[in-house]
Amino acid sequence: MPDPGRADDPGRILVIRLGALGDFLLSLGPMAAIREAHPNARITLLTTRPYARIGRDCGLFDDIMLDERPKLYDIRGILALRRRLRDGGFSFVYDLQTSDRSGFYFRLFGRTRRPGWSGIVAAGSHPHRNPRRTRMHTIERQADQLREAGLAEVPLSDLSFLQGDVSGLVPEGPLALLLPGGAPHRPDKRWPAANYAEIACRLSARGITPVLIGTDAEREVIAQVTAACPAALSLMNRTDFGQIATLARRAVLTLGNDTGPMHLVTLAGGRALVLFSSSSDPALCGQRGAAVRHLSAPRLEDLPPAAVWEALIAANGAGDGPPLSPTPAPSSPAACAGRSA
Repeated sequence: MPDPGRADDPGRILVIRLGALGDFLLSLGPMAAIREAHPNARITLLTTRPYARIGRDCGLFDDIMLDERPKLYDIRGILALRRRLRDGGFSFVYDLQTSDRSGFYFRLFGRTRRPGWSGIVAAGSHPHRNPRRTRMHTIERQADQLREAGLAEVPLSDLSFLQGDVSGLVPEGPLALLLPGGAPHRPDKRWPAANYAEIACRLSARGITPVLIGTDAEREVIAQVTAACPAALSLMNRTDFGQIATLARRAVLTLGNDTGPMHLVTLAGGRALVLFSSSSDPALCGQRGAAVRHLSAPRLEDLPPAAVWEALIAANGAGDGPPLSPTPAPSSPAACAGRSA
């Protein structure tokens, strides 16, 4: 079996990272470390369809293998995946997913054709045995896992390759991004729409265009914000990952809930404030970046807009763009509704 720490060993290497968005983006640093350690290897990424383009564009992989995530009862799908894994000729696998599913893929290789394996599978050649792994942030956990496989240096994810054309999407002048969404089954991770509307009004009063990012899952909350603050601009369903990254770099700041797109914003270099309820711990899953702050409350519905506004002022700091004055501004929907963009 090739030594995973030897850069002169070409070999064929498989990296497994299926999702979700935030986890995938946080794994780009470990992926870069793997490429650095194996400059001559042919490296394949096994991922799901939503993240295939990022895998191609990041420049770290020679091949992308799509995982359709077959159900256990889908015998044909399981056998097809087993054939693709076995025919890949992989000498080593870095399992960055470390889930029951990726552990099952370890078994699909079979005993006689099993490659070296970095992950949590006990029978793997380089298991991550740290008993504290579930109490570590994703970045530190994966760096610790890779150290067990001989990779000492793991950088923070670099999203500079993510670029998008935003001409015609937003007006000239300063803007702020608002990402009010979240998983539909996790309403406890969403700050109320009325509060986002109040922040949008405060931004508009200072000449900053509030720009709302989201998909159909955020249709209702975005509609509530734009109804209360007509100056707010909705880009619902109009942005891809590259455009969000570009807008985040241009924006004065970004405010959002603890979601995958907020990982994109902060890793892309955007200045951001992320809101957390007791349902998630920023010490374990918080966004990382050069200019990110977290604000927590046991229940987000109890977090007043005034407190968030003061935190935004602090997060804005002395960065580029117009400063956010702490001077109170008309912030009720009635006060904002009469303003035009």
